[in-house]
Amino acid sequence: MPHDHRHDGAHDGRGGACGGHGHLHHRHVLPPGGLDRAMAIGIGLNTAFVAIEIAAGVVGGSLALLADAGHNAGDVVGLLLAWGAARLARRPPTPRYTWGLRRATIWATLANALLLLFVACGGILREALVRFGAPVPVAGPTMIAVAAVGVAINGFTALLFMRGARGDANVRGAFLHMAADAAVSAGVVVAGVAIALTGQAWIDPVVGIAITGAILVGTWDLFREGLEMGLDAVPREIDPQALADALGGLPGVSEVHDLHVWKASTSEVSLSVHLVVPDAARHGAVLAEAGARLRDGFAIAHTTIQIEDADAAERCPQRPADTL
Repeated sequence: MPHDHRHDGAHDGRGGACGGHGHLHHRHVLPPGGLDRAMAIGIGLNTAFVAIEIAAGVVGGSLALLADAGHNAGDVVGLLLAWGAARLARRPPTPRYTWGLRRATIWATLANALLLLFVACGGILREALVRFGAPVPVAGPTMIAVAAVGVAINGFTALLFMRGARGDANVRGAFLHMAADAAVSAGVVVAGVAIALTGQAWIDPVVGIAITGAILVGTWDLFREGLEMGLDAVPREIDPQALADALGGLPGVSEVHDLHVWKASTSEVSLSVHLVVPDAARHGAVLAEAGARLRDGFAIAHTTIQIEDADAAERCPQRPADTL
């Protein structure tokens, strides 16, 4: 009953795995060095912007600017959380943590989604509802100028994460934080100009509620994906039936069972499966072909494949009863 614990898709042809340790990276995942630079730049710029907002709020007597500074400080915490998780994920496995700490990125994704849902969106919505009942004058040119700086800083920071956001939910959480802040700042600029031209104070909370709705749409999907990863659901980008069909279609494979696919981290997919191969002479070749198909066709980085002959398959406790 050959068993292959495969990291890089290589096989020595004798039922065992070759040496070496490798991980596949989607083309949209930022490399570690690029992610570190993006995080450092984003955190530095946003920390500086928080300081600017606090100074402008104190000098201009603007409670709104001070409140937004607190909100942006929370986003700096979100970036630190995502960066810390990404760095933890690179730590090698230990005898106790045999997977390493890569799942930290999944919990960081969930935490960032909750921060966006309840802290960012909740705070904006609450302030907007308060302003409907008691309109607050927009703090003129100072507030508009500071918000414009916020659009530039947060927009630039979001662009740093745009490439990695497509392939890594942890990075997407950081991207959404920055994109949301850029949208809020842009809303402040639009609302400030519109109020200055029309004198209608209700424009401010309406813009705030509209922005909150847009943020909620993107953040809710991030939260659902984080929850799915935490519960070891099949990754969204993989069709489990297509995967089973691909393995079942390999020459010599008569049955596929006990197939499990899950996210080991926000950017890595793992798989374990039992393949029934009656012809013992085909065992080594099937292992090699299965590894190549999983790597090239599904970008699965870490596979554990158990090959069973007909007798072993009949005794396998993981085999579904309806196949016996």
